[in-house]
Amino acid sequence: MEWLNYNHLYYFWVSAREGSIVKSSSKLFVSQPTISAQIKSLEESLKEKLFNRVGRRLELTEAGHIALRYADEIFGLGKEMRDTLKGIPTSKLPSLTVGISDIMPKMVVHRLLRPLLEGQSGIRLICHEDKTEALIANLAAQKFDILLTDSPLPAGSNVKAFNHLICESGITFFAIKEQALKLKKDFPNSLNGAPCLFPTENTTLRLSLNQWFEEKSIKPNIVGEFEDSALMKVFGQNGAGVFTGPTYVEKEICKQYSVVPLGKTENIRERFFLISPERKVKQASVMQILAAAKN
Repeated sequence: MEWLNYNHLYYFWVSAREGSIVKSSSKLFVSQPTISAQIKSLEESLKEKLFNRVGRRLELTEAGHIALRYADEIFGLGKEMRDTLKGIPTSKLPSLTVGISDIMPKMVVHRLLRPLLEGQSGIRLICHEDKTEALIANLAAQKFDILLTDSPLPAGSNVKAFNHLICESGITFFAIKEQALKLKKDFPNSLNGAPCLFPTENTTLRLSLNQWFEEKSIKPNIVGEFEDSALMKVFGQNGAGVFTGPTYVEKEICKQYSVVPLGKTENIRERFFLISPERKVKQASVMQILAAAKN
């Protein structure tokens, strides 16, 4: 029988959580070459590359994400066993593991998942964020219970899973109060030449924005493009330019980022999907998400 070397796995686990060999070396009080050698041995035994090295940082590969998920469970169970043997009470709740597309607006995710943590739901929520393609692969490998994404499973996909449209929303344009007052009167024409912060070109929302502006012969001054919608809002909060967000969470955006809406449109729609391994959802916690979204 081929056994897994848990010492190698532990060094991988710490390095993955720390994000660099330097930090894990400091935490483990072990030399950097030793840690690198241990990770290399683990990769050779698994016949998979677990990290891509970008400068001094470590980025997990697809196989690395899967290995990290197992390592979290393995060492989590180890801690639970130790606490149990020492007579320390442990609370092991049933979990719901959710893969979240990194494009998903964080406030939308929070609104959709919030009911699971309210009251006495008895659920331990585990969230993993990644590119949609990697999430789908992990769903196929049964690493996630569900996915939350801004697009449905591609047609012709060989992954057996099903799309559930859980939320659809128009978009609102936001800015700090001083900017919004100037741009609100002649919206959307006022956005012609106005500094704007948009999602990157590879997103569904950006394609819709481009088409909408083209139809209206408006050319905004795009001063920033962002993969992370939360980072985009932080720049907008500090007056860098106009940004967009789902009308679905308009009030939350205004409150958290101290901005005001200057206009909105229903002609651009953001759609959010729950992707599950089953056509008819039976898991109580997932049904709770669907019901909350519908309401």
